[in-house]
Amino acid sequence: MELNIFGDPIIPCCTNPMTGYFRDGFCRTISEDTGTHTVCAVVTEGFLAYSASRGNDLMTPIPHWNFPGLQPGDKWCLCISRWLEAEKVGKAPPIVLEATHQKSLQYASLELLQQYAAV
Repeated sequence: MELNIFGDPIIPCCTNPMTGYFRDGFCRTISEDTGTHTVCAVVTEGFLAYSASRGNDLMTPIPHWNFPGLQPGDKWCLCISRWLEAEKVGKAPPIVLEATHQKSLQYASLELLQQYAAV
């Protein structure tokens, strides 16, 4: 069973659009997931623009990957490294703590993640 940052069973992040490394709605990961998609974020306009400026455009639909493109307010499993990058420049989006995988704690403290709790 996959656990969240509190040690409880992880809840789904989002199924519309379908997110996660496995595209099952959960921010789960495996060793082959080089991005470590463990943070369930509620994306903001500022984060989406920042991500695009760093070479990862999450706004443009990619139909052949069944990716609709994200809008502010959508939930999405982010790479912990990109979230931390955005946090350092004031662009980190809020996160759904109960849907954020415990592996995130290998990269960020619980206290830092809690500061960005989605309301």
